[in-house]
Amino acid sequence: MPADRIRVNVDGRELELSNLDKVLYPAAGFTKGEVIDYYTRIAPVLLPHLRDRPLTRIRYPNGVEEQFFFEKNAPASTPDWVHLERLPAPGSGKGRDMLDYVVADDLPTLVWLANLAALELHTPQWRVDARHRPKPPDLMVFDLDPGAPAALPDCLRIALLLRDRLTDDGIASYPKTSGKKGMQLCCPIAGRQSADVVSAYAKRVAEELERAEPGSITSKMAKRLRPGKVFIDWSQNNAAKTTIAPYSLRAQPQPTVSTPLTWDEVESGVARQFTAADVLERVERQGDLLAPLLGGGPRVPTR
Repeated sequence: MPADRIRVNVDGRELELSNLDKVLYPAAGFTKGEVIDYYTRIAPVLLPHLRDRPLTRIRYPNGVEEQFFFEKNAPASTPDWVHLERLPAPGSGKGRDMLDYVVADDLPTLVWLANLAALELHTPQWRVDARHRPKPPDLMVFDLDPGAPAALPDCLRIALLLRDRLTDDGIASYPKTSGKKGMQLCCPIAGRQSADVVSAYAKRVAEELERAEPGSITSKMAKRLRPGKVFIDWSQNNAAKTTIAPYSLRAQPQPTVSTPLTWDEVESGVARQFTAADVLERVERQGDLLAPLLGGGPRVPTR
């Protein structure tokens, strides 16, 4: 075996890891071995959020400063023990353009993906059922994206407005950073309404907040409308869309992570983007702040 490859046993699965010293985050000197170590250590809180959700991966084989590619279909080298779900590609008709999606249900799969430099893990708001069919969404997500000169502190303020508005409808929301510029609010919902119904509700709420604060909020996707405002992206609830998973790394100069926040941190206005090391320490101290997302929630209002 080449010197840059090692065989390991992960929960009974044999894996070959390679190029562990390869630097994937040059500005931080963060190596592939450290990526694998992070995903291994964060797995107990990450895996429940990935379970039964088809993954879109963004791979950076030569690091975050080099070319990357999106991957939905399982690569040809996928081990036979990896959980795959054959589903229509987004935008294709039923039975056409089928893809074999990877579902990360266990630690060996997570380590295998990390070894492929799949730094970013993105999931839809729905899961796959026992009959290999998409279920209705059990999450509703609002992505808060600041248009410069607006920044994360502006998102924090808007998140509080959004939280209070959702509370009026009996919907709990849980904040996390995006690991990049902005943040998301994640809401557990009943899983008994279509993505179209959930998306329509999210749009109504975003438009309502835009009317209340037109100088600081936009619900419209056009980039020309975003400078100095926070875009409340309600369209993440479209069944074909994915959102960065909690605890996923991001391809930034530093190894930042999409990090769960407390509402106290949001209210203080001093929350920031956290690195892998920060997140491991936070989870050791706080546990999974997004555990409530796993328990279901109410139906969204339809009018």
